[in-house]
Order: sequence, then C-alpha cells, then structure tokens
Amino acid sequence: MATFSERPHRPTDPVVAAMRTIERADFLPEALRDQAHQDHPLPLADGSTNSQPSTVRRMLQALDVRPGHRVLDIGSGSGWTSALLGQLTGPEGEVLGLDLTDFLVDFARTALSRYDLAWVRIDLATPDVLGTPGRTWDRILVSADGGRIPSELVHQLDDGGRMVIPAAGRMAVVTRAGQEVHTEYLPGQWAFVRLR
Repeated sequence: MATFSERPHRPTDPVVAAMRTIERADFLPEALRDQAHQDHPLPLADGSTNSQPSTVRRMLQALDVRPGHRVLDIGSGSGWTSALLGQLTGPEGEVLGLDLTDFLVDFARTALSRYDLAWVRIDLATPDVLGTPGRTWDRILVSADGGRIPSELVHQLDDGGRMVIPAAGRMAVVTRAGQEVHTEYLPGQWAFVRLR
C-alpha cells in the first residue's frame, strides 16, 4: 500500500483543484507575474521567496488538509499558501498566516482581498516566538527551515494533528496522537529560506 508520500496526484486531488482556483500570479509582485507558471521559486522581499508550485503541491498533499480544519501557516510570505489552505479548509475552517516582514503581511492581505476567503487571516509574527503558544491546530505548515523540528510547534499540534516542516534540508511530516509523536520524511532534498 502506498504511503502519502508515494501517492500520485489525481485529477480530482483537492490540492491540484485549489491551485487551479487560487492564482499564483495574484500573490506575486507585478514585475514577476508573467513567471507565475514557471516551476521555480520567485523572490519577494527581505530574502523571502514564493515557493515553486511543485514544492507547494507536495507539501500541501502531505499536510492532508480537510474541510473545517484549523491551520497555522508559518512563513506565509505573499499569502499564496494561506489562500490555498483557505480553499482547502472551506468557510467552516480557519487559517492563520504568520510572517515577520511588515511589507509581506501588507502585501498578503491585499492579495487575499481579491478572493472571498474571510476565514483566512495574515498577522505579523512576534519575533523570537514560534507560532501561537497556548493554542493548538489541526494542521501546521512551515515554509522555512530552522534546521530542526521545534518542540514548541509540536506542542501546538492538536490530537490527531499534522505538521509539514523542512528541517536541515529534509521535509518532515510530523503527526500527533495523544502524547505519541511520529515523524517521517518525504523523499529528496529541500531548499528553503532560514526560519528566523
């Protein structure tokens, strides 16, 4: 039986459908919008990037977001992943995107306003604080590599929750069941900006 990391995507894959609905170009600076369909990262501000579509697709498929899920998006950048997550959760869900760059938070909020995703919010992250201490989530997506899997984010996973996070060039999929935490890795090497 294939694991989630081996499953080929199907035409009805909800992630693929979301990526057809939420246009990457809407979350890029105007000068880069003609490159939106190219499968490589594109530069944003302050050293951040808009990740390549194939990477985003694989991470979201591994995250396995379902309607109604509460999702934390760390390193939300231009807001594209937050919007995709919002499309996957539907209006009964909740998505909170966090980024440390004021310009990107403002940019993401403007880009999100093009879509009817009232359940998606982008906030400025607190420096030196990972995620939302004291609150738990069904899913956590991290789009920056801190070299490890931070225990503080594992503690923010709800029972039955899942996190996808790059760690030292590998893509970890962390699941929590009660006090049990299981980690497996997607194949390949992964390059991301540094988690600050």
